[in-house]
Amino acid sequence: MTNAIAFDLLRDPRKNKGTGFTREERDRYSLNGLLPDTIETIEIQAQRAHEQVDRLEKPINQYVYLLQLLDNNEKLFFKLLMNDPAKFMPLVYTPTVGEACQTFGHIFRRPRGIYISIRDKAHIKSILQNWSEKDVRFTVVTDGERILGLGDLGVCGMGIPIGKLCLYTACAGVPPEYTLPITLDTGTNNEDFLNDPFYPGLRQKRIQGKEFDDFIEAFVTAINEVFPQICIQWEDFAGKDAIRILNTYRDKVCTYNDDIQGTAAVATGGLLAASKFSKKPLNEQRFLFLGAGAAAVGIANLLVLHLMQEGKTEEQACRQFYMFDINGLLVNSRTDLADYQKKYAHDTEACKVFADAVLQIKPTAIIGVSTIGGAFNQQVIESMAAINEKPIIFPFSNPTSHSECTAEQAYTWSKGKAIFASGSPFGPVEYGGKKFIPGQGNNVYIFPAMGLAVFATEAKRLTDEMFITASAALAEQVTDEDFESGLIYPPINKILDVSLHIAVKVATNIFELGMAGIDKPANIASFVKSKMYQPVYS
Repeated sequence: MTNAIAFDLLRDPRKNKGTGFTREERDRYSLNGLLPDTIETIEIQAQRAHEQVDRLEKPINQYVYLLQLLDNNEKLFFKLLMNDPAKFMPLVYTPTVGEACQTFGHIFRRPRGIYISIRDKAHIKSILQNWSEKDVRFTVVTDGERILGLGDLGVCGMGIPIGKLCLYTACAGVPPEYTLPITLDTGTNNEDFLNDPFYPGLRQKRIQGKEFDDFIEAFVTAINEVFPQICIQWEDFAGKDAIRILNTYRDKVCTYNDDIQGTAAVATGGLLAASKFSKKPLNEQRFLFLGAGAAAVGIANLLVLHLMQEGKTEEQACRQFYMFDINGLLVNSRTDLADYQKKYAHDTEACKVFADAVLQIKPTAIIGVSTIGGAFNQQVIESMAAINEKPIIFPFSNPTSHSECTAEQAYTWSKGKAIFASGSPFGPVEYGGKKFIPGQGNNVYIFPAMGLAVFATEAKRLTDEMFITASAALAEQVTDEDFESGLIYPPINKILDVSLHIAVKVATNIFELGMAGIDKPANIASFVKSKMYQPVYS
């Protein structure tokens, strides 16, 4: 074997073991002298990497280091994440990924994933065929128009597909070789980026309307031809596009939208757990959303389906949900509502101030999907605590700066009464002599598990019923001890076990619905577990 091949081996992140290559491998692949003498285990390498991360003070620098590690040694990267998911998830995903996307053009080092420009519409199939792996099962796709709560970041939104697919593996054991991050570059309306010499995307305003829809159709057609078992996860599209794309393709190919269905499932799971511990059944709750876009409607739609499964009519279930957007409370007298919002508009008095809407509606739960930082102010929280023994406070917007309130604010202003969960992570809070550990209603509890279930069963479609199954499977893993500490989601360090439990339940549902591409195994749990990736040197 030539030295060139040896260097290629060291530069291939999927094959590279660094100092983990054995004596036999060093002889076989002509690696002698190219590595220090000591042969190290992946555990020792992970300890070193952990120490190197700790030496970097800024999260964005830690993010850059971790992505470089992924480009150098894939198994070591995932070993590190799986060893301590609570520490590393916020670094490779939210909240740090928000800053990574904002500065993507400035920290760009090595391309990862596939970039498809609107200029390439006629060549999408050949571009996808350039990818080295020929059996891709999962892609996370964005057009970068609505990245977290940060707005239009164009092609710099690629940080989201990269981060999400890392979590498919780190949190549920989906083998990384089956994943592919994709950005569809349709331009950007972000003037700062258009004037930034380091912006790596198309320097033009976004395309819209039929031209955009035709591009999406060409992409969906091409990727299903190149990768016939692909599952498409749509991510961070503008609400109007997200809903339309999902409705167009959900019954045609294996696809889902994480902002709509993933957020809905994790919120539903949290509300199921909160209802259980507050001793107030879900069908007796009243929900008020701050925000009335794709995320809010997605959560409400899934909860309505759950309530209908419990015996309510759709009309009865919809009466439990109220929404508040930039123009105030959704009421039937308004003429500016989109079709998908209308079933959550009611014959009630118009209201322009959210704090007043709380007193008017008297909700048991408020859910923030507005991306308006601080919108759950002291008046809102105190009013919720005044009308509820255990007010449910869910500021779900990301990143942290856009959270509707902090954990400390929720617990302090409610005098320790709040049942709290947020989209971004918050540290422990002490109030009234008690230590609260804030729950994080992160979609990471849902989408990696769904990916594992799809991977194991080779599912042909993903349905809302499967997401309801995932919600219930998530909620049932919250213990009395978890809730006493403030958690309504399982501890994040147990995420692999949590994901496996959810994936088994969803896989069972897939077989029951006749959506699997394989025969049902004798033991579903053992079968699903056998499909999980392990970051070990072989």
